[in-house]
Parts: sequence; C-alpha cells; structure tokens
Amino acid sequence: MQRKKIKADDHANLMGEDQNAKGPYYGSLSQAPIEISELSKPSQASHVTQSTANVFSDGRTRIDFVLVWEADPQEQEGQNEETTAESEVPRWRRAVDVRKTWRKKFLNKLQATGICIEKHVVQDEKKVVHYVLLNAPWSVLCYYAEDLQLRLPLQALPNQASNWSDRVAKQLGVPSLLHEEVPNLPLDYYTCHFKVNKLAWFLGSNEQDTFFSSTQRHRILYEILATTPYGHLKQGEVGVDRLLSENVFAAAFPLHEGPFAVPADRLAPETLTERQVLFQYWARWWKWNKYQPLDHIRRYFGEKIALYFAWLGFYTGWLLPAAVVGTLVFIAGIFLMLSDIPAQEICESEDQYQMCPLCKECPQWQLSSICSMFKAGRLFDHGGTIFFSIFMSLWAVTFLEYWKRMNATLAHRWDCSDFEDIEERPRPQFTAMAPMTMENPITGAEEPYFPKRNRVKRVTAGLMVIIMMIAVVVMFLISIILYRAIVSILVSRSGNFLFVASASRIASLTGSVVNLIFILILSKIYIALAHFLTKWEMHRTQTKYEDAFTFKVFVFQFVNFYSSPIYIAFFKGRFVGYPGHYKTLLGIRNEDCGAGGCLIELAQELLVIMVGKQVINNVQEIVIPKLKGWWQKYKLRSKKRKSKEAQLGLAQQVPWESNYELLVCEGLFDEYLEMVLQFGFITIFVAACPLAPLFALLNNWVEIRLDAQKFVCEYRRPVAERAQGIGIWFYILEVITHLAVISNAFLIAFTSDFLPRLYYQYTRASDLQGYVNFTLAYAPKHFASQHNVTCRYRAYRDENGRYSLTYWNLLAIRLGFIIVFEHVVFFIARVIDLMVPDIPESLEIKVKRERYLAKQALAENQALFERKEVRATSSTMQTAPKAWELGGMHENQEPTQLRTMMSTHTVAASLEAHPQQQFEPEAESP
Repeated sequence: MQRKKIKADDHANLMGEDQNAKGPYYGSLSQAPIEISELSKPSQASHVTQSTANVFSDGRTRIDFVLVWEADPQEQEGQNEETTAESEVPRWRRAVDVRKTWRKKFLNKLQATGICIEKHVVQDEKKVVHYVLLNAPWSVLCYYAEDLQLRLPLQALPNQASNWSDRVAKQLGVPSLLHEEVPNLPLDYYTCHFKVNKLAWFLGSNEQDTFFSSTQRHRILYEILATTPYGHLKQGEVGVDRLLSENVFAAAFPLHEGPFAVPADRLAPETLTERQVLFQYWARWWKWNKYQPLDHIRRYFGEKIALYFAWLGFYTGWLLPAAVVGTLVFIAGIFLMLSDIPAQEICESEDQYQMCPLCKECPQWQLSSICSMFKAGRLFDHGGTIFFSIFMSLWAVTFLEYWKRMNATLAHRWDCSDFEDIEERPRPQFTAMAPMTMENPITGAEEPYFPKRNRVKRVTAGLMVIIMMIAVVVMFLISIILYRAIVSILVSRSGNFLFVASASRIASLTGSVVNLIFILILSKIYIALAHFLTKWEMHRTQTKYEDAFTFKVFVFQFVNFYSSPIYIAFFKGRFVGYPGHYKTLLGIRNEDCGAGGCLIELAQELLVIMVGKQVINNVQEIVIPKLKGWWQKYKLRSKKRKSKEAQLGLAQQVPWESNYELLVCEGLFDEYLEMVLQFGFITIFVAACPLAPLFALLNNWVEIRLDAQKFVCEYRRPVAERAQGIGIWFYILEVITHLAVISNAFLIAFTSDFLPRLYYQYTRASDLQGYVNFTLAYAPKHFASQHNVTCRYRAYRDENGRYSLTYWNLLAIRLGFIIVFEHVVFFIARVIDLMVPDIPESLEIKVKRERYLAKQALAENQALFERKEVRATSSTMQTAPKAWELGGMHENQEPTQLRTMMSTHTVAASLEAHPQQQFEPEAESP
C-alpha cells in the first residue's frame, strides 16, 4: 500500500497550480483556486508516519469533516491523454471528466469559504482512495455559529436529571437496580443564541479549541458542505448530498472520537472518550436492565438521535405492565380452555356432527376433528379478552400522555423547545430551487419561498400516486385470497388424510408467508417512490420534509402490513353464503373461516407477520451490517495492502481510513417505522393475541442494544441534528390509538364468540350445555336431497337458509356493544387526557420563573443603557460602581444563587433583545 500526504508546498504535484502561486493551501484562508488533479505514484520514501488522532499532520488542527472519493489507477495514468475529437471520447470517460470538474469546483468553493484542507491518498493495484480532511478556522466557526443561531453556554449548572425509579428508591432508602453512575456526566447550562460581538459573555470563550463542541463543529461544516454550489443553482447543482448521489464523492462524514474499544491500560472511567463511555455503559448487551445515558447520547450524536432512544426506552418500559397483564390473560385462557364445556362437547362428539364441505371439491368432515384447534382458539377468545382490550386502549392513551411530559422535559433541558418555530433553517435544496423570497412572519428574516398553491398541486398529485400504490396492494391482497382458496382445493384433492384434514390451515399458513414476502418487496419499491415525490413537493424545512415522507410511507406500509389481518378479522367468512347458494369471487368460492374460527387464524397471522418481521429485522440488523462491514474492509484492505502496511510499520490505521470502513448511517426512519408498526400490532389487534406485548417487549430489549451497537460501533458518525420531538410519528401513534379502540370493539363483537356465548348463557343455559348445537345450522333440504346427506354448518339460519331470529338479536347486541365499548373507552381516555397535563408542574414553574427573570432582566438592562448614555454625555458624572451592572439594581437584597441567575438572564435577554447593541460589562461583580 502507498500513502501520501499532500502538503501545502506540493503545488505542482498536488493541485496542478503554478509554482509561483501565492498563499499557502493548507491552514489558510487564501482565495487561490484549488486544482484537484490525480496524483503521481508516491514512493515509499515519501511515506510520513500518520497520527491516530483526529488532527491534521501538524498535530494541532482538528479534523472536522472528511470527504472521500475513489478512482481507478488506469484513470489516473491516462488522465493526460488527449483525444482529438469529442465523439471519440468514451461515455465512461466523459462521466469521469464531469465528476472531476464538479469536484474541482466544489473544493475551490470550500477554500474560498475559508475551510482548511489537507489531502491524503492511499493506493494499491486496484484502487486509489482520496481523503480530503476539512477544518473550519475560528473565524468561520464564529460566522456560521451566529448565522445558524447555535445556542452556546452562558453559565454551567449541575445536571439534575433523574428517573422516577431513582426517586422512589431514594425515598425508600434502597438502591435502584436500573440506575448506574456513568462517568463524565454532561453539565446543564443556561444558553442563548451566539453573537460574535458578545463573545466575551459566553462560557469558555477564551478557549478557541474547545469553545464549540464537536457536534457543533460538525453542524457548521455540514451546513457549509450542504449549501456550497458547484454548478447551476436552478438545476439543483448544490451541496454535498447531490454530489454523493452523483458518485462524485464516495462518502462525507465527521470522525468518531477514537476507537470504541477500551484499552486494557485505561482503567479509570474518567479517562474514557465519549465513544468509549457509550460503548461501555450503553451498547453492551449486559446493560439491558440499566437506564440509557441520554445526556451522553445527546452530547455525542445530537438531539434527534437522543430523542429516538429516549422514546424507544420509554416505550419499552411502558410495555412491561402491558406484557405482564397480557401474559396473565393468556394463562387464564389456559385454565378456561381445560374446563370449557363447548370444547368438551366438540371433543366428545365423535360422529354426532357431520359438517358440510368447506369447498366444492372438499369432502364432508366431522366436527370432532377440530378438537385441538378449537381448544387453541379458547386461549385467546374468552372473557379476559374484553378486559385486556379495554386495558390496552387506556394504556396507549396514558402512554402517549406521559410521553408528552417526557418530551417537554427533554426539549427544555436540551434547549430545543423553540427549534421548529424559530431556529430551523430552510433546506439547502429548497433554498437553491425556490423561485422567490418572502419575509418569515416569525423571525422577520428574508427567506426563500415556494408558493403554497403550487405545493398543494404537487401534494395532490403525490396523493394520486399513493392511492394507485394502495390499489396495487389491494390487488396483491386479492391474489393472496385466491391463492388460499386454490391451495385449499389442491390439498383437499391430494388424497392424504393428514393433508386433507389440515387443508385450510396449510392454505392459511402458506398464504401468510407469501403475504410477508409481498410486503417486503413492495416496501422497497414504494420507499424509493416516496423519496422522489417528497423532493418534488418542495418542503421548506428538514422537519417538514421528513414528516411528509414519513406520512407517505406509513400510509402505504399501514395498508401493506395490516391489509391481511384486517381482511381476516373483519371480512373473511362474512360473505360465504350457505350450502347450495355459496357466493364466489372470480368463479372461486369465497373463503370461509377455518374450522377453529377466524380469531385463531388472526392470531396466527399476527404471529407470522409481527414476530416473523421482528426476527427477520433483528437477524438483518445483526448479520447484514457484519457482512457489509467485512466487505467494505475487504475492498479497502487487500492482502497486498496489508503486507505493505506491515513493511511500513503501520500498527494502526489513521482515523479517516478506519472510519471510512464503517457503514453509512441511513437515518432513523426505518427504526421508527419498525416500532410504530409494532405499536399498531399490539393495540389494533390485541384482542386476538394477548401475548403480542410480551413479544414486543422481548424484541425491544434486543432492539435498543442492537441500535446502540450500530450507532457506536458499526456506523460512521452521523452529523448531529437538532429536533424538538419525534415529529409526525407522535400524531401517527395517536391515530393508531383511536383506531385500536374501534378495531377491538369490532373484533370482540363480530369475530369473537364472547357475545354469542353470553347471549346463550342468559337465554338458554348458564353452563353452556348444548352451545355447540346452538351455533350450527342444518343444510337446506334441496342441498341434502341433492347430495343425499344431511350436514351442518356454522351459521344462525333456518332450514331454508334465511337468517333466524337469533341472528338479528345477536346483530343488535353486537352493534350495541360496539357503541357502548367505544363511548366508555373514549370517555375514560378523555378523562385521562384532562387529568395528565402535557407539561409537568415542576417544569411549568421553572419555565415561568425563567420568563419572569428574563423580563426583569430586560427592564434592568434598559435602565442600564439609559444610565450609560447619560453618563457618556455628562462631563461631571463619575464612573458608577460596577457591581450592580451585572447583578441588578438591588443586588444586596437578592440571594447569591438568584443573583447569579439574574446576571445570566440579563445577558441572555440583552443578546435576544439587542443583538446589534455593542455593550460589555466593565468588570464582573465579586
């Protein structure tokens, strides 16, 4: 392997610049253009030992971002070959030249912005990898920090974050099993928007290397990279994201803070890096029973990722009571199954009930053959289901109400309560493509604007595409229904007694598997389509863009994943007809519920889709990143390269190479989608499967550590993003919660046997003796005479096939139950909503106190300005005492802690109210 560090003085080799060009390339703000050309092969003698720290070769300049591109050695060697005619240039060569031109323009623009650049090249026989290291100097950081309205600390406070179990354990005087002391706990701060002319008022402003945190430096560099044009703006030729999609660059990423593994000689926890702390105290499997270090996650990955893990941990904790109650309901179902009278009647009936064929070619069958399936159905279909459905509906409402409180607390603690309304900037792509500008009604700043009418037209067109894709899903659902019917017929004709008896179950199970395959294939296609539509709709901010994309994909995924369970729960077996008058679809008899009923089929479908999807996703999250990581390392580190590394004495890789071997972080959408779909399964269809919350809880315990390991160990470090909450996902959860109440009401009323059993108990026999015969109707006489046999089928009909009085009585009871169930649950949910405030009382008091102090500080600050003006114009006035200028007019009357807060709020209020006013304290109060 050959490595070469490109120095500032290597003008001829490095950039193709004139030897007499003025201004150094590295470490300066020179406006001289950068000529990026392919490098000649360096010799081993030119090798320079690389440092493993995240710094330039001078050992001091920090690496804020890395750009990478790859090239073939043949392209480099032939780069100076001239072609006589453009038509003779191969297409691949023209594409390479276009990418070189764009790359050159982009890097020239970066240098003109003031970014410091250092380039390294790694070459072997098959590939040349170029690494461009970027650093933002102090002047660039200050300019963009003010432009991005970054919040910087004014005063440090102790971190007082705690969990409810810690508080309970302290009150009881016992140790908390879920709490663990994590080293290097981030402090809390009073913060305000950064202003360059008030630099001295910010905490640590005299330390330029550490004043801006690593995540803030990454945000600044990414903003520069995302807004730097390299071509025509109106054609969207702007930003590093477009260059990545055009393969001009292979990667763009900030560096991790060193390796994640803890060295054997580093035993003191305080000496660990941020990444090592997260790996040691969060990403380890045996930390499954400990609280997540959310403040550490936020400091390293940013608020957006920290809020995801906060929500996931909160959701997982709330699954525990749901899983316990669901398991108890299931255990109760086991005892009820063993003593169930109708189940005993079926199992002991032998040849008493001869049933009509389930399909045209199917034989008649004995009801006693479904003994085991009927008993299995009783595990899920009993009185406890009603209680559990109500419990889960109220659980979902309470969970969301308490998440609002948690979200408000975190948003206030992390200074992102006003992010979406005030701080969030327009997307770079929107800025480049917007046809006009308009004043922001909130901030008053002039911003790019896209007419709302045009956006509505585009969103409407996008909705038409979504409806078409939903129609495709419905077509696939119909094909699955036909598949089940056809497979059932084929299995029944097989002649094998075991297969014939299980024909319906085989068709249902294989249909569930085929449906899962269709789901996974259609999901990949639709997500790519949703990306294109959302970009075309021109949403202003990244939050609105992500919300629009999320809505599109979730609507599709909702239909995709839930269409089959909805069909089984509410439509299957409803339009079958009766012997002699069966209804058909495309010439094939409509599906009837299996011998054990539709509820057991629904439970089976849920287990296949929900548990199967979870298993597949977890296997993918474990295996696929390992395979991708191995393949990436294999491509970048060939055998020959390894041998040369050994010859050159390189014990460790330089950080930009080791980080490039990691996988690209693809965002949080897939993680949220997986959890929200799971939330739908455990709420919308929980009446059919009380064990669903238990499976979800077990999956999420694994999911948290899997995701933690991916972000800490296997992904390149993502750019830290701010967020105010979990976005549109919260509103989707609210919609699912309301749908769950309606769904469970219909499930219990029409799919479960609960109401027919209750009706029979009150009208005929309280011990359910004879219930089986009550639910079976006799085939019409013409059907019996035609087939020369008398058979029974499940329905409430008379001998002529007309609905009996019992059917109409039950229908009225079912509709009444739905109305009562929904009104009772919605009423209790509304009461819970009113009783649980969205913002905790302690936080509300804290916010009001801060607003009061800010108003008071503004009034005192205005008096300070007026006094300074008078003092400046009066020749006889002496210099006023300096102590009151920062602490307040009545300093001696204030407690010390409140005086410090007042000083901080004076600074913050002054910066917000008078951003351009040049005033500084003459001296700090003692």
